[in-house]
Amino acid sequence: MDLITRFQELVAQMPEILQPLIVALAGAVPFIEGEGAAAIGIIGGLHPAVAITAGAIGNFLCVVVLVTTSSRARSAVVSRRRRAEANRREAAVGVPAEGGTEPDTLEPTAEVDERGKKSARRKKFQNALVRYGVPGVSLLGPLLLPTQFTATMLASSGVSKARVLFWQGLAIAGWSTLIGAVIGGATQAVA
Repeated sequence: MDLITRFQELVAQMPEILQPLIVALAGAVPFIEGEGAAAIGIIGGLHPAVAITAGAIGNFLCVVVLVTTSSRARSAVVSRRRRAEANRREAAVGVPAEGGTEPDTLEPTAEVDERGKKSARRKKFQNALVRYGVPGVSLLGPLLLPTQFTATMLASSGVSKARVLFWQGLAIAGWSTLIGAVIGGATQAVA
C-alpha cells in the first residue's frame, strides 16, 4: 500500500474536523505537496476549497521551515568563510584585513567536488536560475522537483528568504488550485 492511498484512507476515517489537518500533513511530504494533498482531500471527501487550502498551507509551512533553515545555514557558512579568508590575509600580510560585504546577487554558490568542478545537478539548477530567474524556477519547478527541494536550493544559493517564500507561495497556491480544480471537477462529473 502506498503513502497516497494511506493518506486517502486516513482522511476518510478521521472526524470531519481533523480531515484538513491530515491533508495539510500530506502537503508537507515531498512529491505529494499541496496539489497532491488537495487531490487526496477531495477524493477523501473534503470540499475542494477546504482540501486545496489545507494542502497548500501544509506545503507552504514545510517550505517556510526549509527556507529559513537553509538561509541560516548559508549565512553561517558564508560568515565562516569570510572570517577564515580574513584570517589568512591577515596572517599573510601581517595587517588586519578589511571585511567586505557579500554582493547581493542571484549567483548560486556551487558545490565543489575534489576536482573543483561543480556538481552536475547544481550546474543544471544554476543554468535554470540564470535562464528563468527566481519566478520561473519557482513556478515551473514543481513540474520537475518538489517545491521543498527547489525552495531549499534557491535559499542556499543566496536568494533572499522573502523572495523565495513569495514565489514559492505563489507557485504552491497556483498549482494546488489548478490540480484541485481539475480533481474537483472530475469528481463532480463522475458523481
